[in-house]
Amino acid sequence: HVQLVESGGGSVQAGGALRLSCQASGVTFGDLCMAWFRQAPGKQREGVAAIVTGTGTTYYADSVKGRFTISRSNARTTAYLQMESQEPEDTAIYYCASRRYCNVDRRWFQGDYDYWGRGTQVTVS
Repeated sequence: HVQLVESGGGSVQAGGALRLSCQASGVTFGDLCMAWFRQAPGKQREGVAAIVTGTGTTYYADSVKGRFTISRSNARTTAYLQMESQEPEDTAIYYCASRRYCNVDRRWFQGDYDYWGRGTQVTVS
């Protein structure tokens, strides 16, 4: 039974920082593509960052490059999203997701992700 559980969301002032965590269970964590997506009010869900757990290779959406950092701990089967210099436009529900391979050309294609967490709210004011 695969589970992804996000934590670490909350409220922060503009310019502040938060770190999200995604604890995975029931999967072979060291051989996955883990990603963070977000959905802002009234907008479609979009990809934010992804990481190949085996190699540590990372991918970022242009809107967060230089501000967000995705990382993972294979020992803890957890993916992280460190968010710095946050902007009100970062306000959204953040979801983590997993898939078997990080297809670079389809890294934000949500239909390719097998498992999703329930999301955690991030509010930047």
